[in-house]
Amino acid sequence: MIVGKLVTLRAINPEDYPRLTEFKNDIDVELLGGGDPPRPRTLATVTEFFDNLLKDKSNLTFAIEAAGLFIGDCGLFHIDQRNGTGEVGIGIGDHDYLGRGYGREAMTLLVDYGFRMHNLRKIWLETHGSNERAIRSYRAVGFVEEGRQREHVWSGGRYEDLVLMALFRDDLSPGR
Repeated sequence: MIVGKLVTLRAINPEDYPRLTEFKNDIDVELLGGGDPPRPRTLATVTEFFDNLLKDKSNLTFAIEAAGLFIGDCGLFHIDQRNGTGEVGIGIGDHDYLGRGYGREAMTLLVDYGFRMHNLRKIWLETHGSNERAIRSYRAVGFVEEGRQREHVWSGGRYEDLVLMALFRDDLSPGR
């Protein structure tokens, strides 16, 4: 477990799968997360997806918990030990916890974990250009925009920019 002031990052358990299924069927949450267009997901498909994700050694997946409540998930994916890189992803599924610093703290804890425990030197992410709240949060953690693919993804009935951001371990201030 990784414990912060607002959130705890812990292992995802099968008991989390029903709530994850709720999150994955929330169109607003899924559109913010980017990726493939939202589609209905059953408990069985969510269970299969996360069971496979948790078995893959190149991924580290965590539940985000606040005050004992499971509010979302995050992780490091496509970890490349040779090059010291990994992709980060986060989703706050509980609307009551959006825009209140929970995601930012979870991201801060996660990148610190990736740098210190897995010797990553660069952590990167992709997000939709219209997800301004996420981009502000990522910048507050230290991520910088590395590039933008214009009108690259179809989301919510329109084409959106795909924003590429990264954070290097050496760019973090000491003591963080």
